[in-house]
Amino acid sequence: MWPRDGALTAHALDLAGYFDLTRSFYTFCRDVLTKEGYLLHKYNPDKTLASRWHPWARNGQKDLPIQEDETALVLWALWAHFQKWKDIEFIKLLYRSLIIRAADFLASYRDPDTGLPQDSYDLWEERRGVHAFTAATVWAGLIAASKFARAFGETKTATHYEAIAARMRQQVEAVLYRRELNRFARMVARGSNGEWQVDETVDASLFGLWYFGMFSPDDPRIVATMEAARTRLWVSTAVGGMARYHNDAYHQQSQDLATVPGNPWFICTLWVAQWIIARARNRAELQPAVDVLIWCARHGLPSGVLAEQVHPHTHAPLSVSPLTWSHASFVTAVQEYLVKWRAVSF
Repeated sequence: MWPRDGALTAHALDLAGYFDLTRSFYTFCRDVLTKEGYLLHKYNPDKTLASRWHPWARNGQKDLPIQEDETALVLWALWAHFQKWKDIEFIKLLYRSLIIRAADFLASYRDPDTGLPQDSYDLWEERRGVHAFTAATVWAGLIAASKFARAFGETKTATHYEAIAARMRQQVEAVLYRRELNRFARMVARGSNGEWQVDETVDASLFGLWYFGMFSPDDPRIVATMEAARTRLWVSTAVGGMARYHNDAYHQQSQDLATVPGNPWFICTLWVAQWIIARARNRAELQPAVDVLIWCARHGLPSGVLAEQVHPHTHAPLSVSPLTWSHASFVTAVQEYLVKWRAVSF
């Protein structure tokens, strides 16, 4: 169980009406949360730590081997669960032991100078630094915790989390938005001279900046960022679909990066659909999202199974198949589509 995949899957299940299943996930997270308030890379079904590839030390120094978005997303998903189901008695069992403990960790695990999250590994489990996706999820986790605190009458705690989140958003604007690129950067890291080193790679995960609520999907900076991702990461073969990032080496099938920046991933392709859905003002503007959903159905197996990614020329499944995250993203996108379709006119 990856806490990130689990949180996004629980969210999909909540949207689809399976709240009993998601309760089991949240109690699992409560039980494996460390005393410091963070979740580690992944877990076995018996709640023991699973195998992982993040080291506890680097360059002779202790290093916390976490992907901080995994902790934050559990809080974000849990607030969405509570909004839908209003199961206050269940939430009471998690308030101190999961919500407050995790939020206090998110609030403390920050650069004292900038207020941004300290370095952790990215959602792709490859790079360590300050990531746009991580910052967006930490912000969302703190906002979720502040709403829980207000619901429990703890105004001072709520205000504390809100203030930290507000500063984090300001610093994301100041540091991760790059005017020279006319978009957000996926990651920054401190150099030996103290200056920010900017990773300019276009990455589909930049969608997190709007999806988790830090910025509006119509913010001009978000529009420019998403359009850059859609333009530069779309696979220009008969298969189509969206790559994770430019020159993605994981299961790489082609060096023709102009045509195939990376293998098409279901989740990344669905993120485009979710952005289209979020911005649609009428049903006609929803049609491109339907096209993406149809793309997913066509490139899955006849059984309905969705892999992690597909071959850019043959659309054969690559890597894990089925991947729960792919299925959860499809369910979430369909649910969001239906909500928007009912809300807008022709």
